[in-house]
Amino acid sequence: MTEATPYTPPSVWTWDKANGGRFANINRPVAGATHEKDLPVGAHPFQLYSLATPNGVKVTVMLEELLALGHSGAEYDAWLVKINEGEQFGSGFVAVNPNSKIPALLDRSGPVPIRVFESGAILLHLAHKFDAFLPHDAATRAECLSWLFWQMGSAPFLGGGFGHFYAYAPSKMEYPINRFAMEVKRQMDVLNRHLSAHEYLAGGTYTVADMAVWAWYGALAKGLLYEAGEFLQVQEYSHVQRWTDAIAQRPAVQRGRMVNRTWGQPTSQLPERHDASDFDLKVQK
Repeated sequence: MTEATPYTPPSVWTWDKANGGRFANINRPVAGATHEKDLPVGAHPFQLYSLATPNGVKVTVMLEELLALGHSGAEYDAWLVKINEGEQFGSGFVAVNPNSKIPALLDRSGPVPIRVFESGAILLHLAHKFDAFLPHDAATRAECLSWLFWQMGSAPFLGGGFGHFYAYAPSKMEYPINRFAMEVKRQMDVLNRHLSAHEYLAGGTYTVADMAVWAWYGALAKGLLYEAGEFLQVQEYSHVQRWTDAIAQRPAVQRGRMVNRTWGQPTSQLPERHDASDFDLKVQK
């Protein structure tokens, strides 16, 4: 291991705008809107403002799964939020999510619109509203919620930790990459051991926990996050691979993964979704 240049923190931290890596232009130490911009509103009960990052995919998969079950009240408009251009700091978006992160949902199905932010909260809001993908049995429900919140606590180590230092930091640093790679592999081992004895995370039932964890760790298992599949030897986690493949074959998951996507193969992209027929039109092009 090479010796790192010693760093002594100053007595008072100051913001260095130039030292933020790839996303320096949108990272800042304060909250609130940077500009005035109203959000568009479509005709459907749910208005989603998002991008097809793992956190965004969780919600579009959930909405498509609800529609596949026949819940027509889950119809939604999915509006693209270009986070690299700072659209999440517009006044309309901040009014829906004061944390300025995607996804953000406006539930307009009742007399008073309800804002819901944080992907886990959105999944639970929809699960309760439609009584779907959240087990009724107390023990199975507890298992589902435990894995859902496991994802909320674990993914920041994968994204803001490993992903930042491995893929986005201004320079490669051995210690943080090694530290977060170790943690991500530990997380994959946690999943692999559990899935060796269970079809899905809560047992034999596909739930919101699978949607949430799959969006992050399923993508990682297939080498789709940070091009780190070989580095992390993700193929070693055979039970995660089996679970990942099973979920990826679901038609609603395939549709949900396309929504608000602006990269990859053109056939995999549906930047905005305003009607179920948008998918058919995509296939015909």
